Amino acid sequence: MKNIGIWMDREKAHIIRLDNKEEKLETIFSEMEFFNRKGTSGPRVKSGVTQDVTHERTYLEREKAQLKSYFKKLADAIGDADAIALFGPADTNEKFRKELLEHHKGLAERVKAVSKADSMTENQTKALVRDFFGQKK
Repeated sequence: MKNIGIWMDREKAHIIRLDNKEEKLETIFSEMEFFNRKGTSGPRVKSGVTQDVTHERTYLEREKAQLKSYFKKLADAIGDADAIALFGPADTNEKFRKELLEHHKGLAERVKAVSKADSMTENQTKALVRDFFGQKK
């Protein structure tokens, strides 16, 4: 039985595969750009709104497309899983679960848990996944 645990954030995902007492770690990077808005300068138009609104919308659309690409890479990497557990800070793991529900229903049915977990070392991440699936090293 292939159990897969993923610790993920917006930057990277550590995929831990547990298969018959054997464990493998694979890291997938999101390759997302991190946008740093400069402020709300720019000429005002009659409505009093700055032109930054347009730029922010563009950033959000690019970010959305990059997140979708990241999630596709992850879904392709875990296609052979029997059971999946998602861990991570913030809400990236929830967004990934939602993406699975919408576009990868077969994988979404194998998700056993989605829970918060702070940043950890690779060994801590492996231990978390082993503990979740009740496997001993």
